[in-house]
Amino acid sequence: MHYRKLGSSDLNVSSVCLGSMTWGEQNTQSDANEQIEYALSQGVNFIDTAEMYPVPPSADTYAQTEVLIGNWLAQHPEKRKDIVLASKIAGPGVDWIRNGEKLTPKTIVDALDNSLQRLQTDYIDLYQIHWPNRNIPHFSRQWPGYLDYASIDVEKEKSEMLALLHALDDCVKAGKIRHCGLSDETPWGVQHYLKLSEKYAIPRMVSIQNEFNLLKWSDWPFLIETCINENVAYLPWSPLGGGLLTGKYLNGARPQGTRWSMLQRNGLFRDTTTSEEAVKALVALADSFGMSSATLSLAWVNQVQGVTSTIIGATSLAQLQANLAAFEIELNNEQKELLSQFNRRFPMAY
Repeated sequence: MHYRKLGSSDLNVSSVCLGSMTWGEQNTQSDANEQIEYALSQGVNFIDTAEMYPVPPSADTYAQTEVLIGNWLAQHPEKRKDIVLASKIAGPGVDWIRNGEKLTPKTIVDALDNSLQRLQTDYIDLYQIHWPNRNIPHFSRQWPGYLDYASIDVEKEKSEMLALLHALDDCVKAGKIRHCGLSDETPWGVQHYLKLSEKYAIPRMVSIQNEFNLLKWSDWPFLIETCINENVAYLPWSPLGGGLLTGKYLNGARPQGTRWSMLQRNGLFRDTTTSEEAVKALVALADSFGMSSATLSLAWVNQVQGVTSTIIGATSLAQLQANLAAFEIELNNEQKELLSQFNRRFPMAY
């Protein structure tokens, strides 16, 4: 296992981060325990969760993933110091989470306290804003003309961001969190948070996690340039496109118990004619390399300059084992060139 600095923080994290969003829906407490223990045995020291998990989210399962992790931590208190634990506060728009209202300083403090209680820990190493108050070009909203940026009240957005940073500052000073991060953000959002931190001497955002994979790489090179130059860790989530890049959904297949067989909050926005064509091409390319499309996809993400730690998830121990093994693969120059050609052929598949 390789380790990298988490942005400007003092933390070293494994190049693989254990994602947990299936725990509490597709996975049980026993499954979660098994995955945590195996990941730790392989050198993974970074675990990511969120108050909204499991996914697909629902009022009935809200926050259950944090509960499962907390149960494991309570049984293994001696392991807490060896784990970089990350969680996230949900943004607006989810009816059963704070009535879908915007984030405020009060919701930051209240949500953090609730997460700490569920996780059965005194502190969270990395506390992240899951998505911002403003509309963002994620979850298929990146297409030109979808968002009207000219109508945004920029000064109001900046004021809200500053208020949230001050609340996070209070939480850091109270010892409840060590570092702060972002999720589902844009280059403008990251840069403005950094400016505010410098101007007011309040906590600096040390990381950003966005969807990033062979069919969704719009952050590369533009946001990743910001991350490298500003020393912000880049943490890809959904490196397999919600399972799309495994090829298991080709030709309309919906295996029982898989993500795409379940109701999705944002719909199956990855299921497009172009993505179907792209995955068929990827499966053929991976086969020519003598590996699975999932293995190739994870190995590709790991070699992208600027990537700090890739967030992976699994619904079985066998999947976790296979996914972790992919990070030991070194792609050669010929393979990288063929993948570059693949990128140019399918620049925006969904």
